Amino acid sequence: MPEGHTIHRAVQDQIPMLVEKKIFATSPQGRFSEGAAQISGNRCAGIEAVGKHLLYHFENGLCIHIHLGLAGKIYRNAQPADPPRDVVRIRMESASHVVDITGPAICEILDTRQTSTFRGRYGPDILAKNPEPERAIEKIRNSRSSIATLLMNQKVISGIGNIYRTEILWLLNINPMTRGSDLSPAQVRAIWDDMRALMQIGVEHNSIITNGNIPRSGKPVGERVNIYHQSNCPRCETEIIVSKVAARTLYHCPTCQRASSG
Repeated sequence: MPEGHTIHRAVQDQIPMLVEKKIFATSPQGRFSEGAAQISGNRCAGIEAVGKHLLYHFENGLCIHIHLGLAGKIYRNAQPADPPRDVVRIRMESASHVVDITGPAICEILDTRQTSTFRGRYGPDILAKNPEPERAIEKIRNSRSSIATLLMNQKVISGIGNIYRTEILWLLNINPMTRGSDLSPAQVRAIWDDMRALMQIGVEHNSIITNGNIPRSGKPVGERVNIYHQSNCPRCETEIIVSKVAARTLYHCPTCQRASSG
């Protein structure tokens, strides 16, 4: 499932393609024909990311809500574009570009009230232009759940996924089973600040880079991580412990991320 940096990068890439342009929308697959018809012919007023979700806003007050899930993909092409494949859930065409979305877990039309309700279900987006760290910090410090669980809870912070969760806790030497209420304000603030900085790098390079090995060229790179999916800790060479937390595989170093004795 794409983490928040991927969704923010998708917004960044698509704004010049669709925003302030009249959009012709279709559903080649047929499963979203009614929804496509409701926004087709309208100007795209904006595109935004809310954590791992995409919102396409239109001048008629409606919004397309997309959650890619595990199988969803976005394809972008300049006009003139080839005919769409029959697996495309929605195609959005402007005079200059075509955006095709296939296999999303969610593809729905929201009105203004529904969009507001949707926003209220999620915690602050860690990559938002106007971030709200205090809201997330308060929720974490008032919770007895483990920090590993809290970081995956989109009602606490929107946008963090499994790889970033693993990496930030290792970088800050925090045991993933530490309860949110047992972390100091400084520790929680460091999680927010350092996570935001790492994910901004992810947006810029369209890839998760947490080990400091940032490419000098603009060429695409694969993931560059420290302990995620690794056998041994790069700091102390201790064997990495693999476990399941919040239904996802977690990696941590029992030496660098030792549980507190208290």
